[in-house]
Amino acid sequence: MLMKIGIASDHRGVKRKTEIINFLNIKGFECIDYGTDSIDSVDYPLFAFKLCEDMDNIDLGILICGTGIGMSIAANKVKGIRCAKVDTKNDAYCARYHNNANVIALSAEDSLFKMKGLVSKFLSTKFSNEERHIRRINMIDEYDNKL
Repeated sequence: MLMKIGIASDHRGVKRKTEIINFLNIKGFECIDYGTDSIDSVDYPLFAFKLCEDMDNIDLGILICGTGIGMSIAANKVKGIRCAKVDTKNDAYCARYHNNANVIALSAEDSLFKMKGLVSKFLSTKFSNEERHIRRINMIDEYDNKL
């Protein structure tokens, strides 16, 4: 079964988003594009919310904006989302292995080569299922449920 990857960007990330979609399609992933498709200025939270609110229909998500910071903040406002802003392969690995992140946020300023490496590491890493990591994630979820 093909893994479905959701991907969204703001206007600053649209070029990299298209390049990452092409990369993932070649690798055999199915990509669902949540926009934007224009370099005209848009509000990044709308696209982060659009992807994150549709997690029932995708396996994992990738968000791209100028720095990745805004998208990660917006994504983490959606219940059930664990989005990590990643800058290194170790960040991408730990996001999945330790934190079971279901979305990553990337900077459109990074090179395509670097972004491919971050995405590949994120998608190829499985959650550890170690008790300590499950306990910590449950603590976060319980706190979120109190709000």
